[in-house]
Amino acid sequence: MSIREMKVDDLKRIVELEKDLFLSPWNEEDFIHELKENPMAGYYILEKENQIIGYIGLWFLGDQCQITTIATDRHFQGQGYASQLMEYALEKSEELHYQNVNLEVRVSNVKAIALYQKFGFKNVAVRKRYYSNGEDAYLMIKELEE
Repeated sequence: MSIREMKVDDLKRIVELEKDLFLSPWNEEDFIHELKENPMAGYYILEKENQIIGYIGLWFLGDQCQITTIATDRHFQGQGYASQLMEYALEKSEELHYQNVNLEVRVSNVKAIALYQKFGFKNVAVRKRYYSNGEDAYLMIKELEE
């Protein structure tokens, strides 16, 4: 099991996972923009036996880190891999001395909300009609140790 920076060569697999897992998936161009043109972005993949089984995207903004995406191949869900990605993101944020980590999550995504709560994220607001299908999102924040 290893976590490393995402590369353009990874995008075929990443886009496959996006299409399988999300209602509004990012396309290859979205990821290329993030990897090559967004200096605030960091994207990381989780590999098991040289197979990409998950990934996480982070934006480093001022004194906070925002989780832009997190995904685990549905065949590997429920085995702790999303937790490994979350631990990685939180450790990286602490190393870089960010004050908090935030994210948005669909109000219907009960499994993801439970994962975030397990890591100490608190629901602080509702973003009305945040997603393209009109669904609301929770804004969740975890304060980091100083």
